[in-house]
Amino acid sequence: MSKVNEATAPVLVELADGVAWVTLNRPEKRNAMNPALNAMMVETLNTLEENDEVRVVVITGAGESFSAGMDLKEYFRDSDGKPSTARYRTYRAAGEWQWRRLRHFAKPTIAMVNGWCFGGAFTPMIACDLAIAAEEAVFGLSEINWGIIPAGNVTKAVRSVLNHRDGLYYVMTGKTFTGVKAAAMGLVNEAVPLADLRAHTRDLAATLVGMNPVVLRQAKTAFKNVGDMDWEVADDYLMAKQEQGRFQDPERGREQGMRQFLDDKTYKPGLGAYTAKG
Repeated sequence: MSKVNEATAPVLVELADGVAWVTLNRPEKRNAMNPALNAMMVETLNTLEENDEVRVVVITGAGESFSAGMDLKEYFRDSDGKPSTARYRTYRAAGEWQWRRLRHFAKPTIAMVNGWCFGGAFTPMIACDLAIAAEEAVFGLSEINWGIIPAGNVTKAVRSVLNHRDGLYYVMTGKTFTGVKAAAMGLVNEAVPLADLRAHTRDLAATLVGMNPVVLRQAKTAFKNVGDMDWEVADDYLMAKQEQGRFQDPERGREQGMRQFLDDKTYKPGLGAYTAKG
């Protein structure tokens, strides 16, 4: 395992067994996202996407929080009176990693929600492909209590995963809820005891590391894109996407899987993955 950044940096990265563990590192501020953290996350994600040793990215928070959301002082009060172009650059950097980069990241991403997850933190958490939370984690859309709405695409992110009633309830009341409730509503995939969170996430990441990376990228991209298509368009798109994947896949996964299942009888779909051969 190698540590990439200094411990005092707003973002820490550890690499181990094909997994990049990215930690938001402002524990004294509950990992509230300020301009420095957001700028470093843009740089970090760009670097990890280009690193062939990285197969999966896990995002979590230092200390007892995932993230308390946007740093209200540095993002709002400190930006009052500044030129509009300066404010725009600040907001653009936040959106760049929190949803633009994460939603279309070439490699699998997992949000490991270890504690407090509030407001603006919902956006990157939901933008990750998968999310695992500690049962003890506390979630909240508290913007209504500050006299503002969940902006910065928070509402859009929440609307994309929660049903109408649940989404409105928490947006309108600002009430908090646990990781157990988050899993029950489909905000996260699973909730496990905090003591088991890292090991559970590591196991999930290891499963993804073992998958064909080209096919994995094709599968998650296709899933995200077909949501706004009708059935006929989706059918045509998915067939084209499948053929594209065959062309791009150096493993020739489809051919190996078919041969191992039909000819060699060494592989049973649904009971594991085919064996990649050079």
